[in-house]
Amino acid sequence: MPFVLIKGAFHVVNYSPDGDSIRFKPDNADLLKQLKEFKAKVNLQGHTQLRIEAIDTLETHYGSGLHQPMGLARGAAERLLDYVGIGGVVWNPATNVVTAAADGTRGYILARAVEKNGRPIAFLFAGDPAEADGSNVVLDPARLAHSYNRLALAEGLAYPTYYKGLFADLRGALTAMATAARAQGLGVWAHDGTSAGFNANNLSVLTEGVPILPKLFRRLSDYMVEAGTAVGFKAKMAQSAEPVLDLREQNFTHFDTFIDQAPNSTQIRLTRYPEELVFDEMPARPLNQFAVQLGDLPIPTEPRLAPEFA
Repeated sequence: MPFVLIKGAFHVVNYSPDGDSIRFKPDNADLLKQLKEFKAKVNLQGHTQLRIEAIDTLETHYGSGLHQPMGLARGAAERLLDYVGIGGVVWNPATNVVTAAADGTRGYILARAVEKNGRPIAFLFAGDPAEADGSNVVLDPARLAHSYNRLALAEGLAYPTYYKGLFADLRGALTAMATAARAQGLGVWAHDGTSAGFNANNLSVLTEGVPILPKLFRRLSDYMVEAGTAVGFKAKMAQSAEPVLDLREQNFTHFDTFIDQAPNSTQIRLTRYPEELVFDEMPARPLNQFAVQLGDLPIPTEPRLAPEFA
């Protein structure tokens, strides 16, 4: 099934871009109406925020002032800006907002759908293509090789994070890049705790210490902020019942199936590599469903986080 080719320009001034999301101003905003699922959100400047397909980089800002290890998180954001040709970037370190940059650089996206946050799900390319704006394009692995999506995985800037709409041939090509980066210990893979395991005895382990799959970070940090401990996290995730396809066994199950955590323990790991899972967007589920459920499970009292968490 073809993608819609949408030409435009990238913008970062007065925004907080990270390694897997950036603002984009289409030359023809009406082309966004051709994308399926949800309606794209466009602000008064004509900018829409993209979600870059198949990748998840470390969080530079999440929730109430949380983030993942900033060297890797900011490094991914800066690599994206470098890829699209935006220079002269000045960040406000207190707010993580770009205050100045030579933005407005040219590029294009290939997209088929919009996710429930109103962000077009995009394969991102720098420069202008040969095809006309609005063309229907079949994306094959050869063209994929020039995308930022592939580059981010090849350089270890991002974790592969797949959803149901991603075609199997593209997923295979991206997985090859991710597994090669992991074998070489590039970027996040140099100290990744997702599969090796980590001791979440303090929130700073997640924010300053070990890089982990951002989807796991978001769920675990939400839980730890509410509960004051990582104990009981797997049980909470079981209650959430987030659907996932296990590519290793070709079996539909839930995310918590692959969270290894003993009762009363803060030691956590995933028993699948990220590229072995295909997540469901859960379009009918409210955006904050997991956070809402945090009040439903009895909160363990031991062990608590170290004092510096308070």
